[in-house]
Amino acid sequence: MAANPSPKTEIASATTLMSAALEQLLRHPAIWRGGHDPKPEPGHVATGRPELDAVLPGGGWPRGALTEILTDQQGIGELSLLLPALDELTAEGLWAAWVAPPMVPYAPALQARGCDPERVLVVKPGDELQSLWAAEQLLHTKATGAVLLWARQADDRRLRRLQLAAESGRAIAVIFRNAAYARQSSPAALRMALSTQTDPASGMQVDVLKCRGRLPARSFCIR
Repeated sequence: MAANPSPKTEIASATTLMSAALEQLLRHPAIWRGGHDPKPEPGHVATGRPELDAVLPGGGWPRGALTEILTDQQGIGELSLLLPALDELTAEGLWAAWVAPPMVPYAPALQARGCDPERVLVVKPGDELQSLWAAEQLLHTKATGAVLLWARQADDRRLRRLQLAAESGRAIAVIFRNAAYARQSSPAALRMALSTQTDPASGMQVDVLKCRGRLPARSFCIR
């Protein structure tokens, strides 16, 4: 007849099981650990914000995919989320193209944030259709690491063309649109809505509306 396990043996066995379960939980990509700075998977560029990287497939901005950023107003900090990635891409010798930006980028400010202004290309087309065409052509270019496009209107067909162009050039493609478009469907792989908080000290609210490959954390704040 087998002897019953001692209390010490039972405690040790339970501790081992708990440790294994905890380790498995900590490996989940949606879990962020303080002091832990995971590297993004190949094909992604880190956002520089651990809390945001933790909810994005691959741990950063996807290359070869369209990202849609929706804001209720411009200048609330949306560019601050992209500057670390632009820093990395321009350091690789790739171009960061800004198509139809509402304001001309200030070179000293870009340089202060680590982005090489000599690798930034600003395109000011005459109208919306030209802006969409220019962004599509730039995304096809292998020398382009990122294309940021400000668009007032873009139908589903145009967005799909941008997605296909991003896949072709393996660049980061970001389109900024008004928050009113959040109610419409979109072929973008990643959709985020950004808004300001009533208390400025609370930071910027991020709502992940669509995130290919993972169930997103719906809402959180970035300071």
